[in-house]
Amino acid sequence: MRKLVYYIATTLDGFIAGPDGADPTGPGGFWPVPDDYLRHLVAEYPETLPGPARQAFGITDEGSRFDTVLEGRHSYEVGLKAGVTDAYPHLRHLVFSRTLGSSPDPAVEVVDQDPIATVRELKRHDGKDVWVIGGGALAGALYPEIDQLIVKLAPLTIGAGIPLFGRDAVFAPRTWRLTDHTVLGSGALFLTYTRTEAADEPA
Repeated sequence: MRKLVYYIATTLDGFIAGPDGADPTGPGGFWPVPDDYLRHLVAEYPETLPGPARQAFGITDEGSRFDTVLEGRHSYEVGLKAGVTDAYPHLRHLVFSRTLGSSPDPAVEVVDQDPIATVRELKRHDGKDVWVIGGGALAGALYPEIDQLIVKLAPLTIGAGIPLFGRDAVFAPRTWRLTDHTVLGSGALFLTYTRTEAADEPA
């Protein structure tokens, strides 16, 4: 069965963005993107690069990990403000929002239903894994359904911002098993954690 994977960049102190939620790697951002980091993304996660970046790098590889991306409204609006209505035209793109209304792009599906129910339905169908890009609020809502974490850990601290699972996440301890890791010369780490079986989790 396909997995729900939260593939996300985070700081050492556990934040995925600054307090304002803006793109930390965009113009005026504080998050450095070293050359070896980009090379690793292109080689290992080509489908997670936005369409404009794929064009700039000449990437045509569909990738082997994901065929669907899930996004919250606030995360999606970061792209909208930059004039990008579908950052991932090579993937099935679902945006969860009860307030966005009609989709700004015919290829982007706006979902106003329960994210958990939607993900369970996606998991029942054949395909590659499903990628949760964020933001933190959507990841927090989908926390019970996340099967794997791929954490792009940056050698960076910011002190305050949006936590990995959003500001409204509930207290629900879970254990994860480290199943893969890559250490880059620039100091970034790619850490893959697979959720342990429920029976192995703390009571």
